[in-house]
Amino acid sequence: MNYRRLLNHKIIKPLTGRPAGLLCNHTAWDSETGSYLFQEIPGLKRIFVPEHGLFAELQDQVPLKDTSIYSDFGVDAQIISLYSGSEQSLYVSPEHLKDLEVLFIDLQDAGARYFTYGVTASYLIRSVAQHAPDLPVIVIDRDNPAGLQVEGSKLSESYSSFIGHAGLPHRHGLTMAELILFFYDYHKATFPLYIAKLSGVETRPDFSSAFPGQIELISLSPDLHPTGKFQKSDIPPSPNIPHPNTPLVYSGQCLLEGTNLSEGRGTTRPFEMFGSPWLKPLRRLTKNKEFMEYPGAVLRPLRFKPTFHKWEDEICDGFQIHLTGQPYHSLLHSLKMIRIIKESYPDSFSFRKGAYEFGSDKAAIELLCGDPELLSYLNGTLPFEKLQKYLRETEMKWLDEMGKYKIYSRTNISLL
Repeated sequence: MNYRRLLNHKIIKPLTGRPAGLLCNHTAWDSETGSYLFQEIPGLKRIFVPEHGLFAELQDQVPLKDTSIYSDFGVDAQIISLYSGSEQSLYVSPEHLKDLEVLFIDLQDAGARYFTYGVTASYLIRSVAQHAPDLPVIVIDRDNPAGLQVEGSKLSESYSSFIGHAGLPHRHGLTMAELILFFYDYHKATFPLYIAKLSGVETRPDFSSAFPGQIELISLSPDLHPTGKFQKSDIPPSPNIPHPNTPLVYSGQCLLEGTNLSEGRGTTRPFEMFGSPWLKPLRRLTKNKEFMEYPGAVLRPLRFKPTFHKWEDEICDGFQIHLTGQPYHSLLHSLKMIRIIKESYPDSFSFRKGAYEFGSDKAAIELLCGDPELLSYLNGTLPFEKLQKYLRETEMKWLDEMGKYKIYSRTNISLL
């Protein structure tokens, strides 16, 4: 995207030159001019940085405490870490909003509710709604790299945390701006919201009547806003979303974070590769047709050695998920694989114990599943057919509900 031309748009230009804030990381990059958005906004006063750091250089759950590290990069604005090691650091304070006259949001989501950038955006929306209700907010839309498919069930408040916003299913099917509209509605916000929409994608015909008042769409010419899965420069949004296939398996494979299986962190293909040193003999699984065969995917047995994270520097037996290009339901597949592994290696498999993330004392697998029905399946008390029926019902409900947050005429789908 050419940010310079965006900032000169007839609607946005009157809002620039004022004291500005920006929520972004390195995905806010203009490959045409070779600059980041934080280098282009006139009057930029403050940058809010999500988990992983301004350049997504930090691994998951690693706090950014010293923001002075970016001064050598030529960043002149004040930098506020929204992940600096405490729950309070996740929230934007009123004093960091009161001297701003415009706020920009430009982040690449990964399509699943576990991805913390969405929750960070929601917390920012809440802070603006409560403490700066007249502050204009400009959102630059990004397409969903996981596509229009939805998976899973809506998260209840009792399971919400920094890795799961209440009301969202596991794979939500929304663009970044549509996700912002969900948060805008959730927090009953009224501040002026400007959305630089995707180009080349038809806007829903009733958008103006569905979102009257404070929300305005900004159309950019096609050369300003590519609509591919990632930007032209293919910048990974975080360290462990390195490939366009990763978001297609992430909605299911992220559940492995709640187990003692490696989810592939520390390899070049996280979430596509998984395993552990105790997954022996592997033939218990390779000879299991129910485990090895699933629509849309082929499992390739292998060995790998993570360079960090779980099982660091140990040889793991496991698999890589290879997608066939056919319809694939990652969440259902991963749930099935976890249960089979749990039952095949009862003396070795375990769920991760203890509190996992800010905002909840629940165990990791509880927060990630976020649903008693899914947990019942993993614990062996719910048959697969009933799980499949349950998810079919919850996905159809979300498809109906999510329509009110849609900006575009595209149709979302459930595979169940």
